[in-house]
Amino acid sequence: LVAGLDAGADDYLTRPFHAQEFRARLQAGCRIIRLQERLMEAHAQLYEQATRDSLTGLWNRTAAIQILDREMARAARGETSLAVIMADLDHFKTINDTHGHLAGDAVLREASHRMSSMLRKYDSIGRYGGEEFLVVVPGCHFGDSLTVAERLREAVSGEPYSVGERSYRATCSFGLAWCDGRANSDAGRLLREADAALYAAKRNGRNRVEAD
Repeated sequence: LVAGLDAGADDYLTRPFHAQEFRARLQAGCRIIRLQERLMEAHAQLYEQATRDSLTGLWNRTAAIQILDREMARAARGETSLAVIMADLDHFKTINDTHGHLAGDAVLREASHRMSSMLRKYDSIGRYGGEEFLVVVPGCHFGDSLTVAERLREAVSGEPYSVGERSYRATCSFGLAWCDGRANSDAGRLLREADAALYAAKRNGRNRVEAD
């Protein structure tokens, strides 16, 4: 019995056993299984709350940076490329100030959905803060990365945003940084370069893609 329990058994029966005892132990085992399932569901919910942005459903800032670190390590091991795209909605404060935060939240959610729908399943997008987003695009050449950023820009600005009975126009600026996995690079440098490219897009008229 000791050897069986040490090996991972949760319960035991000795022979000869009684049917009522067998049934009672099965019921106890079922209760344990249900409890484990509830604990696993609770764990999954806590993980979702800890890693997802509550408004947009995207990865939150912490999770997005963790994904970037993981993809950087993978790119270095496999000597593949990686692109980082920083995006920021243009004149978003005007939407909040003029039409209210509910309208602003609706635009954020819709813009998040539009950008997510343009990405591959192994790309990642997170809400970096406020109206700013971080997109991680692994295994993409520089030219292809520019195409991805341009596709995101067109998705955000292509159609007006319907909020109740009103509609709003919104655009977004994008900054791109790219690295070859064989180069000596790190996540912090890529983020700084993408951020600098984003500010260049803002300076050069907004609703555009700039690359560092």
